[in-house]
Amino acid sequence: MTAQNKEVLMKADHVKVHFKGKTKKSGVVKAVDDVSFEIMKGETFGVVGESGCGKSTLGRTLVRLLAPTEGKVYLEGKEISSLKGEELKKMRKDAQIIFQDPSASLNPRRTIKQILMEPFEIHGVEPGVNVEERILELLQLVGLDTYHLSRYPHELSGGQKQRIGIARALALNPKIIVCDEAVSALDVSVQAQVLNLLQELKEKLGLTYFFISHNLNVVYQVSDRVAVMYLGRIVEIADYAQLYEKHSHPYTEALLSAIPQVDGEKTERIHLEGELPSPSDPPSGCHFHTRCPKACDRCRQEVPVFKEIEVGHFVACHLYD
Repeated sequence: MTAQNKEVLMKADHVKVHFKGKTKKSGVVKAVDDVSFEIMKGETFGVVGESGCGKSTLGRTLVRLLAPTEGKVYLEGKEISSLKGEELKKMRKDAQIIFQDPSASLNPRRTIKQILMEPFEIHGVEPGVNVEERILELLQLVGLDTYHLSRYPHELSGGQKQRIGIARALALNPKIIVCDEAVSALDVSVQAQVLNLLQELKEKLGLTYFFISHNLNVVYQVSDRVAVMYLGRIVEIADYAQLYEKHSHPYTEALLSAIPQVDGEKTERIHLEGELPSPSDPPSGCHFHTRCPKACDRCRQEVPVFKEIEVGHFVACHLYD
């Protein structure tokens, strides 16, 4: 699936999310640093990158769990980045999130039925909606039985708890769901089951996902388009097949080289130099030049770091003339 001729559901326009450090010396942490992209209705937009690159911060900003420091976020053409009060509460019905740790995201003092009742208690019940029937429908959608309703989270397995998290996110028929490392805390076999479930729900309900992961194999399985994120910035955006076959950025190449090869030729592992720079003190020019095996003098200059080219990639300055 490509982004062409698709309706834009969500748009991020030069979004920045900065946090003040605990001390004056620590400065400002640029968790998300001038990010722009569009998410098309009905697609899975994957975001991949190593820990600390700003993936989760970006996802939480899209659903307004965090407010952007600068820039704007649009949902169906309406700006949501500055909403407050009742308008913000109303918007949350349309943009939901599935958290990474299912154990931490479910209230241990409430039964599964009470947890699934929460969205309706907070946002009210639409006319003609029978909450009891809706909860049973949600359980059926995620592959659980009615006897689970009387259980507490600690009585369920990790995969079952994440299915409850998915059911809760679906309760109010959202337009977009942010999946924040939704399978990384699960066993490999359970990961596959949950990924299949998310795909089935997408096709059945016409869902749109913003899918965050550090695992390129997982992103490859579920995404229509993939954004590669590094140190708060998106360094490359492409169709998933194009990203794997004709990627442009050396950081993407390094990530791909880390994927274990079961069949076919073994790829040579690319080892990045040094540690990930601090988001409170990023290097000048291209942020990647301090770790890049292909770095050149142009990367170190104070020049525009990224440039959009015809194939839809965003590439670092040293990769084009």
